[in-house]
Amino acid sequence: MIEQEKETVRFMTVDDLDVVLEVERDSFTTPWDPSIFLNELTTNQFANYLVYEVNGDIIGYCGLWIVMDEAQVTNVAIRSTYRGQGHGERLLRYVISFLKQMGVLKLSLEVRVSNYVAQNLYRKIGFVEGGIRKNYYADNLEDALVMWVKLDDE
Repeated sequence: MIEQEKETVRFMTVDDLDVVLEVERDSFTTPWDPSIFLNELTTNQFANYLVYEVNGDIIGYCGLWIVMDEAQVTNVAIRSTYRGQGHGERLLRYVISFLKQMGVLKLSLEVRVSNYVAQNLYRKIGFVEGGIRKNYYADNLEDALVMWVKLDDE
C-alpha cells in the first residue's frame, strides 16, 4: 500500500503560534520573540504569514510583507526533521503562486552568506543574487546575501 502525505498551506493564526515558535527555535540561532509574531499577525497591515502542514501537523511557515507589487520574505523555515525532502521547495512554490495571484511582480529575501543549502534552493526556484547586507545578522554579524526573483518572468 502506498501512503501519500497530505500537504496544506494556509494563513497562520494566533492559535498556531506555539507550534510555529517550536519550528522557529528549531531553525534559527536567534529566534524571534513571540511578541514579534503576534505583532505581525495582529497589527502589521503588510504582513501575510502562511503555515505549511503535513498530515495536519505544522512543519513549516513563511512570513511575507507585501507592499504594492513587491514582497519580502521575512522568514521561512521547515522543521529540521523534515528538511531535505522537498518541503521547503513546495512551500516556496506555493508562496510564489499566492504572490502572483496578489499581483506581486518581485520577491526578495536575505539569506546568510554561509547558508549554501538555502541559497541553492532559492536559485533552483529562480532567485538571483542582488547584493550583500554587511553585518546583517545580530548573533555573529554575518553578512546577508540579498536575492530576488521576478514573478512576471515565468
